[in-house]
Amino acid sequence: MALTQLLPIILFLSLAAVHSTTANEPPKPAEKVLDVVVEGVVHCQSCGNYGTWALSKSKPIEGATISVICKDHRNRVSFYKACKTAKNGYFYAQLKGFVMSHSFLDHPLHACKVKLVSSPIETCNLLTNVNYGLYGAPLRYEDKKIVGTNYEAIVYAAGPLAFRPATCAPKS
Repeated sequence: MALTQLLPIILFLSLAAVHSTTANEPPKPAEKVLDVVVEGVVHCQSCGNYGTWALSKSKPIEGATISVICKDHRNRVSFYKACKTAKNGYFYAQLKGFVMSHSFLDHPLHACKVKLVSSPIETCNLLTNVNYGLYGAPLRYEDKKIVGTNYEAIVYAAGPLAFRPATCAPKS
């Protein structure tokens, strides 16, 4: 009978001991997510600016496709992402999965470029090299960050980039 009365007391004390050791441990801080992002705008260049890098009188293109291509320090493609523009021609490409194997040479400023891929507008779908959109626009660091409780994004800019109309009236 003494053993059956002691069993609940022993069980209670062992549970209290386990609880007290876990209660004294400090909670682990949540891991901070760090993202790399590229943003920019894609336009349809006006016929009046054909052959130049000027974008006056241009219009943003919704649904244009751009690509972000990153190469490692051995010039091998290490990351690729295609992204579509929003209503105002704006693209925001999160580089999820981008990894730098060499801290300086594989840095996004050196390793990544943005290229034009396609335009949904049939009358404005020829690639231009405005801001190197044809061969790869370099990224610019503009000291822009998005910071949250457990989130931080470094935002790089590229472009603006542009397509042009296939036919333009001759200049007089």
